[in-house]
Amino acid sequence: MSAAPTPVPATRADRDRVVGTVVAAFADDPAFRFFFPDRSAFDRQAAAFAAYLFDLRVDHGTVWVVDGGAAVAMWDSPDAGEGSASPDLPEDAMARLRDYDRAVHWALPDTPHWYLGVLATHPGAAGRRWGRAAMQAGLAEAARAGLPSYLETTNPGNVELYRRAGWTVTHSLTARDLPVWVMSYDPPRTW
Repeated sequence: MSAAPTPVPATRADRDRVVGTVVAAFADDPAFRFFFPDRSAFDRQAAAFAAYLFDLRVDHGTVWVVDGGAAVAMWDSPDAGEGSASPDLPEDAMARLRDYDRAVHWALPDTPHWYLGVLATHPGAAGRRWGRAAMQAGLAEAARAGLPSYLETTNPGNVELYRRAGWTVTHSLTARDLPVWVMSYDPPRTW
């Protein structure tokens, strides 16, 4: 197996490919199907949401891509501010997003941490460990700062993938009947 390429910080030029990767990777994801249940509108709504998440983070230098966006990790650093804009989505989708956010927010710490908001690999690039490579860039930044990292997943299959990468389940909860696992990653200690 060849080594994974080195992730690089995304630029605005990567936006379309990253959005396409997120939509394809999350086509059957429980959270995205909960947010956007109308199959006929899924691609459009998921793309609007993915673009919104990318736009919130790209100028902070906390989005890393492999192969121009075939794999992407979108992180929030501890000093990331809240976005003032909102995605161009119907009110029912926004209500589901707000409900999900409220359900998950309490399980995240109030202390400084890095947050992995999106990790996606295009299905055409799956199995190459590119997602893990993209994720490592944010974990390295958190380790340099001596801070833990957090994420949540609604896909039970991802829990074991993250565990193998060193993450630990800290909370299990439900958001409107949607199971959610909140996970943490502590940076390695240096003595």
